Amino acid sequence: MFSASQSSRAQFLDKARQAREERRELKERERAAVQLQALVRRFLCRCRLQRDIRKEVDDFFGTNESGSSKRSALSVFRIARKLLFVFNPKEDKERFEKLCRCILNSMDVENEPKVWYVSLALSKDLTLLWIKQIKDILWFCCEFLKQLKPDILQDSRLVNLHLTMLITFTDTSTWKILRGKGETLRPAMNHICANIMGHLNQKGFYSVLQILLTNGLARSRPSLSKGSLTAIFSLALRPVVAAQFSDNLLRSFLIHIMSVPAIMTHLATLTPERLAVIESHDLFRKFILFLSREAQCRDVCVCLEGSHTLCLLGNLVFLGSLNDQVLEEETAHFVGVLINMLSYCQKYVSQKKSNLTHWHPVLGWFSQTVDYGLNESMPLLTKQLQHLWGVHMIRILFSDVLSKKLLENQEIAQLPAQPVSPQNSLPMKNLFKRAFQKSASVRNILKPVGGKRVDSAEVQKVCSICVLYQTTLTTLTQIRLQILTGLTYLDDLLPKLWAFICELGPQGGLKLFLECLNNDTEESKRLLAMLMLFCDCSRHLITILDDIEVYEEQISFKLEELVTISSFLNSFVFKMIWDGIVENARGETLELFHSVHGWLMVLYERDCRRRFAPDEHWLRKDLKPSVLFQELDKDKKRAQLLLQYIPHVIPHKNRVLLFRNMVTKEKEKLGLVETSSASPHVTHITIRRSRMLEDGYEQLRQLSQNAMKGVIRVKFVNDLGVDEAGIDQDGVFKEFLEEIIKKVFDPALNLFKTTSGDERLYPSPTSYIHENYLQLFEFVGKMLGKAVYEGIVVDVPFASFFLSQLLGHHHSVFYSSVDELPSLDSEFYKNLTSIKRYDGDISDLGLTLSYDEDVMGQLVCHELVPGGKTIPVTNENKISYIHLMAHFRMHTQIKNQTAALISGFRSIIKPEWIRMFSAPELQRLISGDNAEIDLEDLKKHTVYYGGFHGSHRVIIWLWDILANDFSPEERAMFLKFVTSCSRPPLLGFAYLKPPFSIRCVEVSDDQDTGDTLGSVLRGFFTIRKKEPGGRLPTSSTCFNLLKLPNYSKKSILREKLRYAISMNTGFELS
Repeated sequence: MFSASQSSRAQFLDKARQAREERRELKERERAAVQLQALVRRFLCRCRLQRDIRKEVDDFFGTNESGSSKRSALSVFRIARKLLFVFNPKEDKERFEKLCRCILNSMDVENEPKVWYVSLALSKDLTLLWIKQIKDILWFCCEFLKQLKPDILQDSRLVNLHLTMLITFTDTSTWKILRGKGETLRPAMNHICANIMGHLNQKGFYSVLQILLTNGLARSRPSLSKGSLTAIFSLALRPVVAAQFSDNLLRSFLIHIMSVPAIMTHLATLTPERLAVIESHDLFRKFILFLSREAQCRDVCVCLEGSHTLCLLGNLVFLGSLNDQVLEEETAHFVGVLINMLSYCQKYVSQKKSNLTHWHPVLGWFSQTVDYGLNESMPLLTKQLQHLWGVHMIRILFSDVLSKKLLENQEIAQLPAQPVSPQNSLPMKNLFKRAFQKSASVRNILKPVGGKRVDSAEVQKVCSICVLYQTTLTTLTQIRLQILTGLTYLDDLLPKLWAFICELGPQGGLKLFLECLNNDTEESKRLLAMLMLFCDCSRHLITILDDIEVYEEQISFKLEELVTISSFLNSFVFKMIWDGIVENARGETLELFHSVHGWLMVLYERDCRRRFAPDEHWLRKDLKPSVLFQELDKDKKRAQLLLQYIPHVIPHKNRVLLFRNMVTKEKEKLGLVETSSASPHVTHITIRRSRMLEDGYEQLRQLSQNAMKGVIRVKFVNDLGVDEAGIDQDGVFKEFLEEIIKKVFDPALNLFKTTSGDERLYPSPTSYIHENYLQLFEFVGKMLGKAVYEGIVVDVPFASFFLSQLLGHHHSVFYSSVDELPSLDSEFYKNLTSIKRYDGDISDLGLTLSYDEDVMGQLVCHELVPGGKTIPVTNENKISYIHLMAHFRMHTQIKNQTAALISGFRSIIKPEWIRMFSAPELQRLISGDNAEIDLEDLKKHTVYYGGFHGSHRVIIWLWDILANDFSPEERAMFLKFVTSCSRPPLLGFAYLKPPFSIRCVEVSDDQDTGDTLGSVLRGFFTIRKKEPGGRLPTSSTCFNLLKLPNYSKKSILREKLRYAISMNTGFELS
């Protein structure tokens, strides 16, 4: 009973709760419906009101369109209030445009004050409302200006409209109401304008102008008209002038207006009278003085970031180029500002691409965000920046340096032109005697003289300017070459800067700069920046000058000055390395070292190609080779750095000795040297004489790198397949190597060609006709490397440019193909340099960026650049054409062949081993010394067989004939006759392997069975079986052996020997 009553109660309560909820939901729905209806009614009412107002505005502007200019200012004011009340930029764009035109038209009406819109400012009741209205209207003009694109015709008209509104109501000069009696109102009206201007500034007026200017100017061709640009710049100047150039407004002007890319260039082109306004207000000086305060300069840079800071820099430089007087008076401030701005950018210049860097056309990889919208204007920005290293500004900034007189008389005696000799061994003594005699009357700057205080104002000013240009070089990485070219344009700047450097400090030059390295003061850094700039510019200059300009015309530097400068650089770099400064160098010190070292090596390599320095000029007399070798054995860092950077300070023979020691150490390490406990692994190969090259190629190319470096024994087989007599104790391999090299380097084989003139070898461009030609070149490289590795000299004269490639010099940024071109084809070089000196229009010659060549009877056109045969050579690209042509002839044509040969050569000879040699020195390493044969040394290291001895009369006759009867050329022929190479080994005949030997022979070579007891005794006691007068001396070049009959007379020996060496009647293998 209870359970039934309880459930009915629960049901009752549940129904009551549901009923309550339903009533509450109903009330909520009713309330929501009422609220929704109210919102809809309000929205509809508002739409109706807006529609009615817009209709009223449309009717106002639509009726009596022709007489709209006669409407009263009050009616315009009221309709404007209504329009602004419902204003929507998207819907009311055209209405707003009509309102602006109506207002402007009202301002143009003559003698009708009630029509002038500005007249409402005089009404006591409406003044404040009118000021608020005009502020709103002008700000809406600004909002529209931010969105408009000046390159679209319709938008450009609107830009002019809104700019006219801003121009009209921010200045009272055009207000007709102030004419005549109204002049008394001008102060009050000016105050209103200032109020309006202040309001716009607060809202972001300068940002609007910046956006508009960037849209219109940040492109290759400006889309803003002259009128628009004039208006914008006038508007931008008004607040600054009104505020009497206050810091706040100067800052805004610099950040928003002066940072627009190339705006000053556009002003100069489109509206030059604006630049006159800038000059009349002395704005350039005010900008410089404002930015000269470091905190303010940093603030401006931080606001702009890198891309726009660079644009501001460009505009300031351009302004500076137009204001000589200000630039001269404010040089220190101008230089300081540019240094600070460039230094700010430099912090973010990166050396390589990463996830945090962006590409900038002028700065390179940059670790701040880059505004890619500015890229189109980069060429104009670059042109602005070029003024900084243009002749005009350099003359102003370096006026203290350039004002110095280097000439003591007006007639400069030119040094005689130096003839080019194949071996670069010029008659230097007389040349330098004459040069130094004349230098006293030409320039008095050859030696550092000292005497100028480094803390003087003049020195500090020049240092600052050098810091500026050095910072420019390290910041504007993508136009570095342009900057260097500009700085080297004036022929007398670098010599006078060198003269200035020579005068610094008590003793001058070297000592001062070495002291600066040990001082971490700001003054020391500035002095080192001067040295660094001098080195960078001079290196660039000498790199781009050809031999005629350096040696004959002597542009910028006289040869004797290059001698003095190179001596200074050599000592400076040596001290930096030997005193341990380079070991721990970082940052600026390391950059300085690379700069000085780069300039030094350019001079050294130029001297190696064609001498200008005296003998032993590059050596350091205070460096003992024995000390250096000891330190190298102990792995001392300074010794390793010396060998890496300036090996030329060590005498050549010591370097060759060092090279041989390196080879010996590697042989010991690889177990290639005979010891008491072990013998080296021997590789045996069998070679058919008739197919020597093919057999050698097939058998040796399969060998591993270590096997090639090891002992290789050769067995020759004749055409019948019978082994030739003879045991190879290096002699037969030497013969095999010499024969292989003689064959592969024979131009008839067309693997190699000879240069015109001195007939030196380089890879043939048409060698691709051989099957597997690249493998052949690699094999040649290995054989050449093996000869050098074993110390076997081979008479293979290479072209200088090819030796440079073998050393890897062509990968250097300072390498110039044009400089090496004479070593390939001197006539072709003359023709190319004549193009460089051609005064007329080069396009008249009808050249294109291509090279036509006769390849095996067919004319082939090689394009130097893609599409080159359709690109004419002009005065603008002729230098590029010369370099492209030289690069094509010496590199592109033989790139694959050279790479293959170098690969083979380096598999035997490590690159670091030969890096300590110059190109001529490498040739000497391959082919022996080009010095005259030292007969005493040869005699000392000669071995005698067959009864001959040092006191034997035939031997005495032989040495006497060689010393007194033979010419140097005949002595060279004699050496070639017995060793197959006309040059002696670099380290002397002690290093000739096998040693030179002379053997007494009784019979002809085909009957010779070797020495017997009888033959030795007969030779020793000069007992002859029969007179050998009819027989010639012979030789076995593989053993460096001279086979000499026991002649009875000295005259017969002389005659027969001379005939034998002239006919080269050598003998292969006895």
